[in-house]
Amino acid sequence: MNYQDYQALCDKISYHMDLYYNKDRNEISDYEYDQLMQSLKEAEKEHPEWISPDSPTQRIGGSVKREAGVRVTHRVPMLSIEDVFDKNEVRAYVARVLAAHPDASFSVERKIDGLSMTLRYEHSDSDNMLHLSLAETRGDGFVGEDVTLNARVIPDVKETIDLPFEYLELRGEVYMSHQDFFRYNDEMEEQGKKPAANPRNLAAGTLRQLDPEVTRSRGLRMFIFNVQDGPADFMKSHTQALAELSRKGVPVVYHKKCDNADQVIAVIDEIGSMRDGLAFDIDGAVVKIDQVAYRGDFPEGAKYSAGHIAFKYPPEEKRVRMDQIEETVGRTGKIGFIGHISDEQTNRPVRLNGTNVSRVTLHNQDYINEKRIGIGGIYLLKKSGDIIPKISGTVKEPERIYHVGDTCPVCGHKLIKEADTADYYCINPSCPSQLLRTLSYFTSRGCMDIAGLGEKQIKNLIDAGYLKDFTDIYRLKDSRDKLIADGIIGREKNTDKILAAIEESKTRGPVRLLSALGIRNVGGRTAAALIGHFHSISALSEAGKDELTEITDVGPVIADDIVSFFAQDDSKKLIAELRDMGLVMEEKPEEKGTALLGLTIVVTGTLPGLGRAEVKELIEKNGGKCTGSVSRKTDYLVAGEAAGSKLDKARELGIPVITEQDLIGMIGDPTHQA
Repeated sequence: MNYQDYQALCDKISYHMDLYYNKDRNEISDYEYDQLMQSLKEAEKEHPEWISPDSPTQRIGGSVKREAGVRVTHRVPMLSIEDVFDKNEVRAYVARVLAAHPDASFSVERKIDGLSMTLRYEHSDSDNMLHLSLAETRGDGFVGEDVTLNARVIPDVKETIDLPFEYLELRGEVYMSHQDFFRYNDEMEEQGKKPAANPRNLAAGTLRQLDPEVTRSRGLRMFIFNVQDGPADFMKSHTQALAELSRKGVPVVYHKKCDNADQVIAVIDEIGSMRDGLAFDIDGAVVKIDQVAYRGDFPEGAKYSAGHIAFKYPPEEKRVRMDQIEETVGRTGKIGFIGHISDEQTNRPVRLNGTNVSRVTLHNQDYINEKRIGIGGIYLLKKSGDIIPKISGTVKEPERIYHVGDTCPVCGHKLIKEADTADYYCINPSCPSQLLRTLSYFTSRGCMDIAGLGEKQIKNLIDAGYLKDFTDIYRLKDSRDKLIADGIIGREKNTDKILAAIEESKTRGPVRLLSALGIRNVGGRTAAALIGHFHSISALSEAGKDELTEITDVGPVIADDIVSFFAQDDSKKLIAELRDMGLVMEEKPEEKGTALLGLTIVVTGTLPGLGRAEVKELIEKNGGKCTGSVSRKTDYLVAGEAAGSKLDKARELGIPVITEQDLIGMIGDPTHQA
């Protein structure tokens, strides 16, 4: 490898490090990343003069995300662990330790695929116990983020520990179970949003959420795997400290104590055999010197903590045959593709990482073209993140590459292709495949807000033949007695309550109705902008693409979606019927002030008097535009407490920074003054 190739490899690894640590996503597997890093280490071993402080081998990975919390300097650096990929390297490490310390023993434990967090506990005189005082992410290994509020909603994080120490610092791994990961992705699919790539990335993004309730709802968990700081006697033996923590109710990582290399390898194999049956992901086994005092004799450099190595398990791949390709329809009408596969040798579901796999997601037409996927083709299959089946290579191409049909596989409606994407859509709002999700979205709180008419009731009504499209919701009153007799949505009292909520929803107004129609890329914010401009759904339905793209936040793609929707005969009929049923489709134009006309304003931090939604409404009512990010087009930044990175960016660009009272003074509205 020459120096130019070395620099290119550094740049490539740095790019993937930034994705993984700072953006909570990845474009390559952990195994592929590990192989790149191994190549870099080999090059630097041969050419040590190339190594600089910026080399990926000298950095721990993540930069600090200021928006998720304040900066925290670690009392004990949160360093990485040196990876090895060959069991002979494990044996060599154990031999090296025993040569220096014949009485050394080892802890072999699961390497959970999550993200590190350290918990600081301090003594309280009131009860002679340790109380949680701070939770911090790893960041760059020396400076992380304060995520204490989010840590407190993780069930495994103890608020108090019944130990009479002055101070204790514990490091552990925050992770997400497969069940919670799939639950989240199912919710994203129903909402027409992008699913998470793997549990680790989702766990990282969840821990950094600004709202602890979001963290609570996603079900993060944690295992403690190390004592970072504490009384000397407590830290003498790693395994004894973990045992004592476990007795005090602290969840600790699965581990076993070993005395020699054979025992260490046996536990590594044992942990590897567990991977398939665990409720969470692991990607290796960690080997630690049990006697903490011995660890300093085996330093691994500035990036890695002393006295540890991590054995990484290789990914498993199998050859599979593509037997069938099934087209599916999501809530937004997007056509998806499911590949039905079988083991090339047995013609049965393929056994991969301990589970039977018979289906694999094929994403979109571009993915199918790129992978040369078709009936009869032979492909390599692996599990991305050890959980999601994924085509990783093509062994034998099929006779014909599969291509999506011209019509919806469920309703037969003509499909349209979204411009500049690989996605095809069925835009028939009454498509049976979309009906349950579409109607559930229509009745949801953010749309028509029909209390009591949830997904369960809607499914019952669809199955009983009462609902075939949106308009049928408003015809249910005509079947009141039969609904009560059949008990479809409850007894008399509950049925009348739901029917009354349906009637009340007619007054929700055009913004909610437009959002509820489920037009692709038209959510609540875009619906408000559209109605704010056109003032009625009728006027909007007659607008052309050029007129639509003049509206802020409406680009060519959204404009095409709107025009396509209202051009359909089914949509025209739907709008006409809803109007005849008495739904409000127009709003009276609201008079706006001009004090902030033409100004772009960003709000950040906690304001003393107004909430975020209130100040946004105030700005827009007075002619201004409220955006979420600071740029050279920003005229003012309204800053409250804990303003964060937006304040730094505004100062860097020379943008005026004002307070809430300054903003109210600019408006000159005495009703909003404190």
